[in-house]
Amino acid sequence: MIHIPTWKTILVIGTCLLGLVFVSPNFFTDKQLEHFPSWFPKNKIVLGLDLQGGAHLLLEVDFEAALKEKMEALEDGVRATLRKERIGYTGLTAKKNFVTLTLRNPADFEKVKDLIQQVDPGVEVTGAPSGLATLRLSEDALRERRKSILAQSIEIVRRRVDETGTAEPFIQQQGDDRILIQLPGLQDPTRIKNLLGKTAKLQFRFVDDSVMAEPGKPMPGADILAEDHRGQKVHYAVKKQVIVAGDNLVDAQPRRDPQTNRPCVTFQFDTFGGKKFGDATRDNVGKIFAIVLDGEVISAPRIQEPMPNGHGQITGTFSFQEAQDLALLMRAGALPAPLTVLEERTVGPGLGADSIVAGERGTLIAILMVAAFMFIAYSFFGAIANFAVIFNLVLLFAALSLVQATLTLPGIAGIALTIGMAVDANVLINERIKEELRNGRKMLSAIDAGYNRAMTTIIDSNLTTLIGVGLLYHFGAGPTRGFAVTTSIGIIVSMFTAIALTKQILAWWIRFRRPTRLSI
Repeated sequence: MIHIPTWKTILVIGTCLLGLVFVSPNFFTDKQLEHFPSWFPKNKIVLGLDLQGGAHLLLEVDFEAALKEKMEALEDGVRATLRKERIGYTGLTAKKNFVTLTLRNPADFEKVKDLIQQVDPGVEVTGAPSGLATLRLSEDALRERRKSILAQSIEIVRRRVDETGTAEPFIQQQGDDRILIQLPGLQDPTRIKNLLGKTAKLQFRFVDDSVMAEPGKPMPGADILAEDHRGQKVHYAVKKQVIVAGDNLVDAQPRRDPQTNRPCVTFQFDTFGGKKFGDATRDNVGKIFAIVLDGEVISAPRIQEPMPNGHGQITGTFSFQEAQDLALLMRAGALPAPLTVLEERTVGPGLGADSIVAGERGTLIAILMVAAFMFIAYSFFGAIANFAVIFNLVLLFAALSLVQATLTLPGIAGIALTIGMAVDANVLINERIKEELRNGRKMLSAIDAGYNRAMTTIIDSNLTTLIGVGLLYHFGAGPTRGFAVTTSIGIIVSMFTAIALTKQILAWWIRFRRPTRLSI
Protein backbone atom coordinates (compact mmCIF):
# COMPACT_ATOMS: atom_id res chain seq x y z
CA MET A 1 0.00 0.00 0.00
CA ILE A 2 1.24 3.49 -0.88
CA HIS A 3 1.21 5.49 2.33
CA ILE A 4 0.31 9.20 2.08
CA PRO A 5 -0.06 11.16 5.32
CA THR A 6 -3.56 12.46 6.05
CA TRP A 7 -2.41 16.08 6.04
CA LYS A 8 -1.06 15.67 2.50
CA THR A 9 -4.36 14.20 1.32
CA ILE A 10 -6.27 17.11 2.88
CA LEU A 11 -3.84 19.56 1.28
CA VAL A 12 -4.27 18.02 -2.19
CA ILE A 13 -8.08 17.93 -1.97
CA GLY A 14 -8.25 21.43 -0.47
CA THR A 15 -6.00 22.90 -3.18
CA CYS A 16 -8.09 21.37 -5.96
CA LEU A 17 -11.35 22.60 -4.40
CA LEU A 18 -9.96 26.11 -3.92
CA GLY A 19 -8.83 26.07 -7.54
CA LEU A 20 -12.40 25.30 -8.65
CA VAL A 21 -13.74 28.12 -6.46
CA PHE A 22 -11.26 30.76 -7.64
CA VAL A 23 -11.59 29.87 -11.33
CA SER A 24 -15.41 29.90 -11.27
CA PRO A 25 -15.89 33.75 -11.44
CA ASN A 26 -14.57 33.63 -15.01
CA PHE A 27 -17.72 31.73 -16.06
CA PHE A 28 -20.11 34.41 -14.77
CA THR A 29 -20.84 37.99 -15.81
CA ASP A 30 -20.17 40.89 -13.48
CA LYS A 31 -23.91 41.38 -12.94
CA GLN A 32 -24.34 37.72 -11.99
CA LEU A 33 -21.42 37.94 -9.55
CA GLU A 34 -23.12 40.85 -7.78
CA HIS A 35 -25.75 38.39 -6.49
CA PHE A 36 -23.14 36.04 -5.01
CA PRO A 37 -22.28 36.20 -1.27
CA SER A 38 -19.69 38.80 -0.23
CA TRP A 39 -17.20 36.08 0.77
CA PHE A 40 -17.25 34.51 -2.70
CA PRO A 41 -14.19 35.50 -4.78
CA LYS A 42 -14.98 37.79 -7.71
CA ASN A 43 -11.54 38.27 -9.26
CA LYS A 44 -11.31 37.46 -12.93
CA ILE A 45 -8.49 37.07 -15.42
CA VAL A 46 -7.84 40.43 -17.09
CA LEU A 47 -7.44 40.34 -20.86
CA GLY A 48 -4.48 42.29 -22.20
CA LEU A 49 -4.42 44.91 -24.92
CA ASP A 50 -3.87 42.38 -27.71
CA LEU A 51 -6.90 40.32 -26.66
CA GLN A 52 -9.61 42.86 -25.85
CA GLY A 53 -8.28 45.79 -27.87
CA GLY A 54 -7.37 49.23 -26.54
CA ALA A 55 -4.80 52.00 -26.79
CA HIS A 56 -1.01 51.86 -26.76
CA LEU A 57 0.99 55.03 -26.04
CA LEU A 58 4.73 55.57 -25.80
CA LEU A 59 5.70 58.82 -24.07
CA GLU A 60 9.05 60.57 -23.84
CA VAL A 61 10.06 62.71 -20.85
CA ASP A 62 11.48 66.11 -21.83
CA PHE A 63 14.42 66.29 -19.42
CA GLU A 64 15.80 69.41 -21.12
CA ALA A 65 12.70 71.42 -20.22
CA ALA A 66 12.93 70.20 -16.63
CA LEU A 67 16.63 71.15 -16.48
CA LYS A 68 15.87 74.60 -17.86
CA GLU A 69 13.24 75.08 -15.17
CA LYS A 70 15.76 73.96 -12.55
CA MET A 71 18.24 76.55 -13.83
CA GLU A 72 15.56 79.27 -13.60
CA ALA A 73 14.80 78.25 -10.02
CA LEU A 74 18.54 78.27 -9.29
CA GLU A 75 18.76 81.78 -10.76
CA ASP A 76 16.02 83.00 -8.40
CA GLY A 77 17.69 81.31 -5.44
CA VAL A 78 21.10 82.82 -6.24
CA ARG A 79 19.56 86.27 -6.66
CA ALA A 80 17.84 86.08 -3.25
CA THR A 81 20.97 84.71 -1.52
CA LEU A 82 23.38 87.31 -2.93
CA ARG A 83 21.02 90.17 -2.16
CA LYS A 84 20.64 88.96 1.40
CA GLU A 85 24.42 88.78 1.80
CA ARG A 86 24.85 92.16 0.01
CA ILE A 87 27.24 90.73 -2.57
CA GLY A 88 27.44 92.75 -5.80
CA TYR A 89 26.97 91.03 -9.15
CA THR A 90 25.86 91.67 -12.72
CA GLY A 91 24.58 89.62 -15.65
CA LEU A 92 22.80 86.89 -13.67
CA THR A 93 21.32 84.71 -16.44
CA ALA A 94 19.87 81.20 -16.62
CA LYS A 95 20.87 79.28 -19.74
CA LYS A 96 19.80 75.85 -20.99
CA ASN A 97 21.81 73.86 -18.46
CA PHE A 98 23.82 76.39 -16.47
CA VAL A 99 23.63 79.80 -14.77
CA THR A 100 26.21 82.57 -15.17
CA LEU A 101 26.91 85.79 -13.29
CA THR A 102 29.77 88.22 -12.90
CA LEU A 103 30.88 89.27 -9.41
CA ARG A 104 31.73 92.92 -8.95
CA ASN A 105 34.50 91.83 -6.61
CA PRO A 106 36.24 88.61 -7.79
CA ALA A 107 37.53 88.12 -4.24
CA ASP A 108 33.99 87.16 -3.18
CA PHE A 109 34.10 84.00 -5.31
CA GLU A 110 34.89 81.50 -2.50
CA LYS A 111 32.22 83.00 -0.26
CA VAL A 112 29.66 82.86 -3.07
CA LYS A 113 30.65 79.26 -3.85
CA ASP A 114 30.08 78.21 -0.22
CA LEU A 115 26.74 80.03 -0.05
CA ILE A 116 25.42 78.44 -3.23
CA GLN A 117 26.50 74.93 -2.25
CA GLN A 118 24.79 75.39 1.11
CA VAL A 119 21.57 76.13 -0.77
CA ASP A 120 22.04 73.24 -3.24
CA PRO A 121 24.95 70.80 -2.64
CA GLY A 122 24.49 69.33 -6.13
CA VAL A 123 25.58 72.55 -7.84
CA GLU A 124 29.17 72.89 -9.06
CA VAL A 125 30.55 76.45 -9.15
CA THR A 126 33.50 77.36 -11.38
CA GLY A 127 35.06 80.80 -11.71
CA ALA A 128 37.37 82.94 -13.79
CA PRO A 129 39.79 85.70 -12.67
CA SER A 130 37.44 88.30 -14.19
CA GLY A 131 34.78 87.37 -11.62
CA LEU A 132 32.68 85.33 -14.08
CA ALA A 133 31.04 82.41 -12.22
CA THR A 134 29.32 79.45 -13.84
CA LEU A 135 26.85 77.23 -11.96
CA ARG A 136 25.79 73.81 -13.21
CA LEU A 137 24.58 70.52 -11.74
CA SER A 138 27.23 67.88 -11.06
CA GLU A 139 27.07 64.60 -12.99
CA ASP A 140 25.80 62.71 -9.90
CA ALA A 141 23.15 65.34 -9.19
CA LEU A 142 22.09 65.35 -12.84
CA ARG A 143 21.82 61.56 -12.89
CA GLU A 144 19.78 61.49 -9.68
CA ARG A 145 17.53 64.28 -10.95
CA ARG A 146 16.79 62.42 -14.20
CA LYS A 147 16.01 59.28 -12.23
CA SER A 148 13.75 61.19 -9.83
CA ILE A 149 11.94 63.01 -12.67
CA LEU A 150 11.22 59.73 -14.51
CA ALA A 151 9.94 57.99 -11.36
CA GLN A 152 7.77 60.99 -10.45
CA SER A 153 6.43 61.23 -14.01
CA ILE A 154 5.39 57.56 -13.95
CA GLU A 155 3.60 58.06 -10.63
CA ILE A 156 1.74 61.17 -11.85
CA VAL A 157 0.79 59.41 -15.11
CA ARG A 158 -0.52 56.48 -13.07
CA ARG A 159 -2.63 58.81 -10.91
CA ARG A 160 -4.10 60.61 -13.91
CA VAL A 161 -4.96 57.38 -15.73
CA ASP A 162 -6.46 55.84 -12.57
CA GLU A 163 -8.60 58.95 -12.03
CA THR A 164 -10.26 58.43 -15.43
CA GLY A 165 -11.52 55.01 -14.33
CA THR A 166 -9.61 53.06 -16.98
CA ALA A 167 -9.54 49.40 -15.94
CA GLU A 168 -6.21 47.62 -15.44
CA PRO A 169 -3.84 50.06 -17.17
CA PHE A 170 -0.29 48.88 -17.82
CA ILE A 171 2.25 51.65 -17.11
CA GLN A 172 5.97 50.95 -17.14
CA GLN A 173 9.32 52.62 -17.62
CA GLN A 174 10.97 51.85 -20.96
CA GLY A 175 14.59 52.77 -21.37
CA ASP A 176 16.00 55.84 -19.60
CA ASP A 177 13.49 58.46 -20.73
CA ARG A 178 10.28 56.77 -21.90
CA ILE A 179 7.02 55.57 -20.41
CA LEU A 180 4.94 52.80 -21.97
CA ILE A 181 1.17 52.93 -21.40
CA GLN A 182 -1.30 50.24 -22.46
CA LEU A 183 -5.00 50.85 -21.81
CA PRO A 184 -7.06 47.69 -22.50
CA GLY A 185 -10.62 48.35 -23.65
CA LEU A 186 -10.00 52.04 -24.47
CA GLN A 187 -10.71 52.70 -28.13
CA ASP A 188 -10.33 56.50 -28.21
CA PRO A 189 -7.18 57.70 -26.41
CA THR A 190 -7.75 61.38 -27.25
CA ARG A 191 -8.85 62.42 -23.77
CA ILE A 192 -6.03 60.45 -22.12
CA LYS A 193 -3.50 62.09 -24.45
CA ASN A 194 -4.85 65.53 -23.61
CA LEU A 195 -4.58 64.80 -19.88
CA LEU A 196 -1.08 63.39 -20.15
CA GLY A 197 0.09 66.16 -22.46
CA LYS A 198 -0.48 68.82 -19.83
CA THR A 199 2.21 69.46 -17.27
CA ALA A 200 -0.52 70.79 -14.93
CA LYS A 201 1.76 73.19 -13.10
CA LEU A 202 -0.77 75.19 -11.10
CA GLN A 203 0.12 78.54 -9.53
CA PHE A 204 -1.76 81.30 -7.72
CA ARG A 205 -0.18 84.70 -8.50
CA PHE A 206 -1.22 88.32 -8.20
CA VAL A 207 -1.93 90.55 -11.19
CA ASP A 208 -0.22 93.92 -11.52
CA ASP A 209 -3.22 95.97 -12.70
CA SER A 210 -1.33 99.26 -12.47
CA VAL A 211 0.26 98.71 -15.89
CA MET A 212 -1.07 97.90 -19.33
CA ALA A 213 -0.34 94.29 -20.36
CA GLU A 214 0.90 94.26 -23.93
CA PRO A 215 1.60 90.88 -25.63
CA GLY A 216 5.23 90.41 -26.60
CA LYS A 217 6.43 93.35 -24.54
CA PRO A 218 8.80 92.23 -21.73
CA MET A 219 8.00 93.55 -18.28
CA PRO A 220 10.40 93.35 -15.30
CA GLY A 221 9.00 91.30 -12.43
CA ALA A 222 5.96 90.09 -14.39
CA ASP A 223 4.88 87.71 -17.15
CA ILE A 224 2.37 88.66 -19.82
CA LEU A 225 -0.12 85.78 -19.75
CA ALA A 226 -3.41 85.35 -21.59
CA GLU A 227 -6.84 84.07 -20.60
CA ASP A 228 -9.25 82.68 -23.17
CA HIS A 229 -12.46 84.52 -22.28
CA ARG A 230 -15.25 83.24 -24.54
CA GLY A 231 -12.97 83.09 -27.56
CA GLN A 232 -11.29 86.42 -26.84
CA LYS A 233 -7.75 86.67 -25.50
CA VAL A 234 -7.46 88.83 -22.39
CA HIS A 235 -3.89 89.59 -21.29
CA TYR A 236 -2.65 90.19 -17.75
CA ALA A 237 0.64 91.33 -16.27
CA VAL A 238 1.04 88.48 -13.79
CA LYS A 239 3.65 88.95 -11.10
CA LYS A 240 6.40 86.33 -11.08
CA GLN A 241 6.08 85.67 -7.34
CA VAL A 242 4.02 82.52 -6.68
CA ILE A 243 1.68 83.01 -3.71
CA VAL A 244 0.60 79.37 -3.45
CA ALA A 245 1.50 76.43 -5.72
CA GLY A 246 -0.52 73.41 -6.71
CA ASP A 247 1.70 71.28 -4.47
CA ASN A 248 -0.35 72.53 -1.48
CA LEU A 249 -3.68 71.30 -2.87
CA VAL A 250 -5.30 68.36 -1.09
CA ASP A 251 -8.52 68.13 -3.12
CA ALA A 252 -10.30 69.51 -6.17
CA GLN A 253 -13.78 68.60 -7.39
CA PRO A 254 -15.99 69.66 -10.33
CA ARG A 255 -19.18 71.39 -9.27
CA ARG A 256 -21.89 73.69 -10.56
CA ASP A 257 -21.99 77.22 -9.22
CA PRO A 258 -25.21 77.43 -7.15
CA GLN A 259 -25.82 81.02 -8.31
CA THR A 260 -25.11 80.76 -12.05
CA ASN A 261 -25.38 76.97 -12.55
CA ARG A 262 -22.16 77.16 -14.59
CA PRO A 263 -19.45 74.49 -14.22
CA CYS A 264 -16.73 75.34 -11.71
CA VAL A 265 -13.97 73.64 -9.73
CA THR A 266 -13.78 73.87 -5.95
CA PHE A 267 -10.44 73.28 -4.28
CA GLN A 268 -8.99 72.84 -0.81
CA PHE A 269 -5.44 73.64 0.37
CA ASP A 270 -3.51 71.83 3.09
CA THR A 271 -2.80 73.60 6.38
CA PHE A 272 0.36 75.32 5.13
CA GLY A 273 -1.15 76.35 1.79
CA GLY A 274 -4.41 77.41 3.46
CA LYS A 275 -2.55 79.76 5.79
CA LYS A 276 -0.57 81.33 2.92
CA PHE A 277 -3.72 81.65 0.83
CA GLY A 278 -5.67 83.14 3.74
CA ASP A 279 -2.94 85.67 4.56
CA ALA A 280 -2.62 86.68 0.90
CA THR A 281 -6.36 87.23 0.44
CA ARG A 282 -6.66 89.08 3.77
CA ASP A 283 -3.90 91.54 2.88
CA ASN A 284 -5.00 92.08 -0.74
CA VAL A 285 -8.78 92.53 -0.70
CA GLY A 286 -9.85 94.25 -3.91
CA LYS A 287 -6.88 93.07 -5.94
CA ILE A 288 -6.92 90.58 -8.82
CA PHE A 289 -5.15 87.27 -8.51
CA ALA A 290 -4.57 84.88 -11.40
CA ILE A 291 -4.94 81.13 -11.33
CA VAL A 292 -2.28 79.98 -13.79
CA LEU A 293 -2.14 76.50 -15.32
CA ASP A 294 0.84 75.68 -17.55
CA GLY A 295 1.50 79.34 -18.33
CA GLU A 296 -2.11 80.20 -19.15
CA VAL A 297 -4.58 82.11 -16.99
CA ILE A 298 -7.66 79.96 -16.44
CA SER A 299 -9.35 82.42 -14.09
CA ALA A 300 -8.55 85.90 -12.78
CA PRO A 301 -11.06 86.84 -10.06
CA ARG A 302 -10.97 89.90 -7.84
CA ILE A 303 -10.60 89.16 -4.14
CA GLN A 304 -13.90 90.21 -2.54
CA GLU A 305 -13.13 89.07 1.01
CA PRO A 306 -10.48 87.10 2.92
CA MET A 307 -10.61 83.31 2.53
CA PRO A 308 -8.94 82.02 5.72
CA ASN A 309 -10.27 78.44 5.53
CA GLY A 310 -8.17 77.43 2.51
CA HIS A 311 -11.21 76.84 0.29
CA GLY A 312 -11.61 78.38 -3.15
CA GLN A 313 -13.50 78.14 -6.39
CA ILE A 314 -12.41 78.44 -10.03
CA THR A 315 -14.98 79.61 -12.56
CA GLY A 316 -14.43 80.01 -16.27
CA THR A 317 -15.89 79.41 -19.70
CA PHE A 318 -15.32 75.67 -19.65
CA SER A 319 -17.76 72.78 -20.00
CA PHE A 320 -18.49 70.32 -17.20
CA GLN A 321 -16.21 67.72 -18.86
CA GLU A 322 -13.41 70.30 -18.94
CA ALA A 323 -14.12 71.09 -15.28
CA GLN A 324 -13.80 67.36 -14.49
CA ASP A 325 -10.48 67.15 -16.33
CA LEU A 326 -9.17 70.30 -14.62
CA ALA A 327 -10.09 68.91 -11.21
CA LEU A 328 -8.43 65.61 -12.13
CA LEU A 329 -5.19 67.37 -13.11
CA MET A 330 -5.22 69.42 -9.92
CA ARG A 331 -5.73 66.32 -7.75
CA ALA A 332 -3.11 64.21 -9.54
CA GLY A 333 -0.42 66.89 -9.30
CA ALA A 334 1.99 68.47 -11.75
CA LEU A 335 4.37 66.58 -13.97
CA PRO A 336 8.01 67.45 -13.26
CA ALA A 337 8.69 67.57 -17.03
CA PRO A 338 6.58 67.73 -20.22
CA LEU A 339 5.68 64.46 -21.95
CA THR A 340 5.69 63.93 -25.72
CA VAL A 341 3.71 61.16 -27.46
CA LEU A 342 6.21 59.26 -29.62
CA GLU A 343 4.00 56.38 -30.65
CA GLU A 344 0.27 55.72 -30.63
CA ARG A 345 -1.56 52.57 -31.63
CA THR A 346 -5.16 51.46 -31.30
CA VAL A 347 -5.96 47.75 -31.34
CA GLY A 348 -9.52 46.92 -32.36
CA PRO A 349 -11.56 44.40 -30.32
CA GLY A 350 -12.10 42.32 -33.47
CA LEU A 351 -8.40 41.52 -33.73
CA GLY A 352 -8.38 40.59 -30.05
CA ALA A 353 -11.40 38.29 -30.51
CA ASP A 354 -9.64 36.52 -33.39
CA SER A 355 -6.57 36.08 -31.19
CA ILE A 356 -8.67 34.55 -28.41
CA VAL A 357 -10.33 32.11 -30.84
CA ALA A 358 -6.96 31.13 -32.30
CA GLY A 359 -5.50 30.73 -28.81
CA GLU A 360 -8.42 28.58 -27.67
CA ARG A 361 -8.13 26.42 -30.77
CA GLY A 362 -4.38 25.98 -30.35
CA THR A 363 -4.71 25.17 -26.63
CA LEU A 364 -7.48 22.63 -27.30
CA ILE A 365 -5.43 20.92 -30.03
CA ALA A 366 -2.44 20.80 -27.69
CA ILE A 367 -4.54 19.22 -24.92
CA LEU A 368 -5.99 16.57 -27.27
CA MET A 369 -2.62 15.66 -28.77
CA VAL A 370 -0.92 15.42 -25.36
CA ALA A 371 -3.82 13.38 -23.96
CA ALA A 372 -3.74 10.96 -26.91
CA PHE A 373 0.02 10.47 -26.61
CA MET A 374 -0.12 9.86 -22.85
CA PHE A 375 -2.97 7.38 -23.11
CA ILE A 376 -1.32 5.43 -25.95
CA ALA A 377 2.06 5.40 -24.25
CA TYR A 378 1.04 4.67 -20.64
CA SER A 379 -2.56 3.39 -20.72
CA PHE A 380 -4.20 3.84 -17.29
CA PHE A 381 -1.25 5.80 -15.94
CA GLY A 382 -1.57 8.08 -18.95
CA ALA A 383 -5.27 8.61 -18.19
CA ILE A 384 -4.33 9.71 -14.65
CA ALA A 385 -1.78 12.13 -16.09
CA ASN A 386 -4.46 13.51 -18.45
CA PHE A 387 -6.81 14.09 -15.50
CA ALA A 388 -3.97 15.93 -13.77
CA VAL A 389 -3.55 18.12 -16.87
CA ILE A 390 -7.18 19.23 -16.57
CA PHE A 391 -6.63 20.25 -12.97
CA ASN A 392 -3.36 21.84 -13.99
CA LEU A 393 -5.35 24.20 -16.22
CA VAL A 394 -7.95 24.80 -13.50
CA LEU A 395 -5.31 25.72 -10.93
CA LEU A 396 -3.39 27.82 -13.47
CA PHE A 397 -6.44 29.91 -14.36
CA ALA A 398 -7.41 30.09 -10.68
CA ALA A 399 -3.97 31.51 -9.81
CA LEU A 400 -4.18 34.03 -12.68
CA SER A 401 -7.64 35.08 -11.47
CA LEU A 402 -6.51 35.38 -7.85
CA VAL A 403 -3.65 37.76 -8.66
CA GLN A 404 -5.70 39.38 -11.47
CA ALA A 405 -2.86 38.83 -13.90
CA THR A 406 -3.20 40.30 -17.38
CA LEU A 407 -3.53 37.57 -19.99
CA THR A 408 -1.90 38.41 -23.32
CA LEU A 409 -1.49 36.48 -26.57
CA PRO A 410 2.05 35.38 -25.59
CA GLY A 411 0.47 34.37 -22.27
CA ILE A 412 -1.84 31.99 -24.14
CA ALA A 413 1.26 30.60 -25.85
CA GLY A 414 2.76 30.09 -22.39
CA ILE A 415 -0.35 28.17 -21.32
CA ALA A 416 -0.12 25.91 -24.38
CA LEU A 417 3.54 25.32 -23.56
CA THR A 418 2.83 24.42 -19.94
CA ILE A 419 0.33 21.76 -21.05
CA GLY A 420 3.19 19.83 -22.61
CA MET A 421 5.45 20.57 -19.66
CA ALA A 422 2.70 19.43 -17.25
CA VAL A 423 2.99 15.83 -18.41
CA ASP A 424 6.78 15.97 -18.67
CA ALA A 425 7.10 15.05 -15.00
CA ASN A 426 4.62 12.19 -15.44
CA VAL A 427 6.64 10.86 -18.35
CA LEU A 428 9.74 10.77 -16.14
CA ILE A 429 7.82 9.09 -13.30
CA ASN A 430 6.15 6.51 -15.53
CA GLU A 431 9.38 5.63 -17.31
CA ARG A 432 11.07 5.23 -13.93
CA ILE A 433 8.26 2.94 -12.74
CA LYS A 434 8.64 0.81 -15.88
CA GLU A 435 12.37 0.59 -15.29
CA GLU A 436 11.87 -0.48 -11.68
CA LEU A 437 9.39 -3.17 -12.77
CA ARG A 438 11.90 -4.47 -15.32
CA ASN A 439 14.48 -4.67 -12.55
CA GLY A 440 12.21 -7.07 -10.65
CA ARG A 441 10.59 -4.80 -8.06
CA LYS A 442 7.08 -5.48 -6.80
CA MET A 443 4.25 -3.25 -7.99
CA LEU A 444 3.91 -1.00 -4.93
CA SER A 445 7.67 -0.77 -4.46
CA ALA A 446 8.13 0.17 -8.14
CA ILE A 447 5.52 2.95 -7.90
CA ASP A 448 7.05 4.36 -4.74
CA ALA A 449 10.59 4.19 -6.19
CA GLY A 450 9.41 5.73 -9.46
CA TYR A 451 8.07 8.84 -7.69
CA ASN A 452 10.98 9.18 -5.27
CA ARG A 453 13.84 8.67 -7.75
CA ALA A 454 12.32 10.87 -10.47
CA MET A 455 11.88 13.73 -8.01
CA THR A 456 15.43 15.14 -8.29
CA THR A 457 15.31 15.23 -12.10
CA ILE A 458 11.85 16.87 -12.08
CA ILE A 459 12.89 19.57 -9.63
CA ASP A 460 16.14 20.30 -11.48
CA SER A 461 14.49 20.60 -14.90
CA ASN A 462 11.66 22.81 -13.64
CA LEU A 463 13.96 24.97 -11.54
CA THR A 464 16.19 25.78 -14.53
CA THR A 465 13.11 26.69 -16.57
CA LEU A 466 11.84 28.91 -13.73
CA ILE A 467 15.18 30.73 -13.69
CA GLY A 468 14.87 31.36 -17.42
CA VAL A 469 11.31 32.74 -17.27
CA GLY A 470 12.26 34.73 -14.16
CA LEU A 471 14.92 36.52 -16.19
CA LEU A 472 12.38 37.08 -18.97
CA TYR A 473 10.05 38.72 -16.45
CA HIS A 474 12.80 40.88 -14.96
CA PHE A 475 14.22 42.19 -18.22
CA GLY A 476 11.11 41.97 -20.40
CA ALA A 477 8.07 44.21 -20.67
CA GLY A 478 4.40 43.90 -21.61
CA PRO A 479 3.63 40.69 -23.56
CA THR A 480 7.01 39.18 -22.67
CA ARG A 481 6.15 39.46 -19.00
CA GLY A 482 2.74 37.94 -19.72
CA PHE A 483 4.42 34.90 -21.22
CA ALA A 484 6.79 34.67 -18.24
CA VAL A 485 3.94 34.89 -15.70
CA THR A 486 1.76 32.19 -17.24
CA THR A 487 4.73 29.89 -17.86
CA SER A 488 6.12 30.22 -14.32
CA ILE A 489 2.71 29.70 -12.67
CA GLY A 490 2.12 26.76 -15.02
CA ILE A 491 5.43 25.15 -14.04
CA ILE A 492 4.74 25.48 -10.31
CA VAL A 493 1.20 24.12 -10.71
CA SER A 494 2.38 21.25 -12.94
CA MET A 495 4.82 20.08 -10.26
CA PHE A 496 1.91 19.88 -7.82
CA THR A 497 -0.48 18.08 -10.17
CA ALA A 498 2.14 15.75 -11.68
CA ILE A 499 3.58 14.66 -8.35
CA ALA A 500 1.09 15.16 -5.50
CA LEU A 501 -2.23 14.81 -7.36
CA THR A 502 -1.35 11.80 -9.55
CA LYS A 503 0.22 9.96 -6.58
CA GLN A 504 -2.91 10.62 -4.52
CA ILE A 505 -5.14 9.25 -7.30
CA LEU A 506 -2.93 6.15 -7.59
CA ALA A 507 -3.11 5.60 -3.82
CA TRP A 508 -6.93 5.71 -3.91
CA TRP A 509 -7.03 3.40 -6.95
CA ILE A 510 -4.80 0.83 -5.30
CA ARG A 511 -6.72 1.05 -2.01
CA PHE A 512 -10.14 0.44 -3.59
CA ARG A 513 -9.28 -1.74 -6.63
CA ARG A 514 -6.38 -3.70 -5.07
CA PRO A 515 -4.76 -4.57 -8.46
CA THR A 516 -2.21 -7.36 -8.69
CA ARG A 517 -0.41 -6.05 -11.79
CA LEU A 518 0.22 -2.73 -13.53
CA SER A 519 -0.81 -1.84 -17.06
CA ILE A 520 1.88 0.62 -18.06
